[in-house]
Amino acid sequence: MSDTTPDPSSQDPRLSSSGPAKNLGKAISKLDLDGHDLPPSPAPSSPRNGKRYSLATELVYTEGTDQYNASSMPIYQSATFKQTSGGGGGEYDYTRSGNPTRTHLERHLAKIMCAERALVVGSGMGAMDVITRLLRPGDEVVTGDDLYGGTNRLLKYLSTYNEIIVHHVDTTNPSRVRDALGPKTAMVLLETPTNPLIKIVDIPTVARLTHEVNPKALVAVDNTMLSPLLQNPLEFGADIVYESGTKYLSGHHDLMAGVLAVNDSALGERLYFTINASGCGLAPFDSWLLMRGIKTLKVRMEQQQSNAQRIAEFLESHGFHVRYPGLKSHPQHELHNSMARGAGAVLSFETGSVQISERIVEAAKLWAISVSFGCVNSLISMPCRMSHASIDSKTRQERALPEDIIRLCVGIEDADDLIDDLSRAVSDTNHYCAPPLTKIFQLVLAGAVKLTPDGFRAAEHGPPANLDTLSNNIF
Repeated sequence: MSDTTPDPSSQDPRLSSSGPAKNLGKAISKLDLDGHDLPPSPAPSSPRNGKRYSLATELVYTEGTDQYNASSMPIYQSATFKQTSGGGGGEYDYTRSGNPTRTHLERHLAKIMCAERALVVGSGMGAMDVITRLLRPGDEVVTGDDLYGGTNRLLKYLSTYNEIIVHHVDTTNPSRVRDALGPKTAMVLLETPTNPLIKIVDIPTVARLTHEVNPKALVAVDNTMLSPLLQNPLEFGADIVYESGTKYLSGHHDLMAGVLAVNDSALGERLYFTINASGCGLAPFDSWLLMRGIKTLKVRMEQQQSNAQRIAEFLESHGFHVRYPGLKSHPQHELHNSMARGAGAVLSFETGSVQISERIVEAAKLWAISVSFGCVNSLISMPCRMSHASIDSKTRQERALPEDIIRLCVGIEDADDLIDDLSRAVSDTNHYCAPPLTKIFQLVLAGAVKLTPDGFRAAEHGPPANLDTLSNNIF
C-alpha cells in the first residue's frame, strides 16, 4: 500500500515476522482523535476462516470497520495519508499505491471471485494491459479468433512493436489450441462465451493442455460476459481472471473499471507492481461506485438472463439464426452448462443482409444503439460497425464474423416490451421504406423475411450467403 518499496512485508510491519513491536506502535496509533480504539483501515470483507455463505449473500455482505461503523464503506477521497513518524511506515501513504476504499473493494472481489487476491484498475483494457506487461520480446501468445475488438487491437500492437508472437486460433477446439502451443508459449488468452459469435471455450481442457506443454505458461480468462455470479474460471485451472467492471459488476454504465483475480500470491505481486508503477489503480470514488454495483449483481443478472432466454427463444421461433448458450440448439450448450451457472444476457442473430440489419438496429426504440453490455438498459448494435470495427474487414472475413450480425445486450426491462419493440423494428412501416412498399415487404423482397398467417419469420436459407455490404443483394 506504500510507495516507498516494492516489498509488501516492508510496507506494513504487521506483515513482517522480524519487525519489532515498537515499530507497530509508531506506524499505527492505538487511539484515534476521538479516543476510539478501532483499526484505521477496512478489515477483510468477510473472515477467511468464517462461514461461507451463498454467493447471493456474499455479494451483499461486507464487514467494514471504519471508526464510525458506517454501513456503507466510506470514500477516502485523499491522494496522501499523514504518517506518524519521519520514516513513514503507515499502511497507506499515497493513493496510487493503495487506498482504504480500493482495498475494501479488492478484498470483496477476491471473496466473490474465489481468489486469493483481486486488484482493480481504471478499465477492462487497463486490466488487459497489466496482464500483457508480463510478456517479454519473443514470447508467444495463443488466443482466439473471435475476440473483443479492443483486445485484438492491443495484441496487434504488441506483435507489431514489442516482438510478441500472437497465434489466433479457434480456442473452442482444444486440438487447435494444442497444435499452437509450444515451449515459447508464455500466455493463453481466452474469452468465453466469445463476443459476438457466442462460442464456448472448454476452460479445464485448454488449461490442462497449456500447463502440460509449458508449466510456466499463464492461462488468462476474460470472464466479463458472465461475471463471478455465473462462472469462476479460477476453479477450472485458469491462472488469471480478468473482467471489465464497467459491465455487469457495475451494472449502470456510470463508471469504468477493470478487475484482475489470481490464486498465486507471487503472481498477484507481479501484477500489483505494474499497477503501482504505472498508476492505473482505480480511483476511490469509482471504487465506491463499483462496490455499490456489485451488491445488486444477482437481482440484475437474474432478470437480464430471464429476458435474454425469452428473446432468444422468440427470435429462434421466427427462424432467425440465434447464438445463445441458453438454447438447446446451441452446439456447445452442454459444455457451457458444465462450467457456468447460467447463460448470461448477451446474444446475437443474423438477418442475411447488412442493410436489413442496419434498419432493424436503427428502428428499435427501447434498444439503445451502443457499444458495451451489462447495464440495466437493453442495447443493440452491429459489432462489425462498432465494437469490432477496429478489426479490418479482411480479418473479419477470415474469422467468419458475419457482417450482418446483430448483438443484443439484454437489460432488466419488461421482456414483453422488449420483444414487441424488436417485432416493430422488423415490421415498422415508418422508416426506410419508399411508398408504396412497406418495410416488411422490402424485407420479403430482400429474402430475409417470410410472411406467415401469424406475422413473419426469417426466410430459410441454405449455406451462409456472400454478403454485399453496400446493398441488399445476396449472392
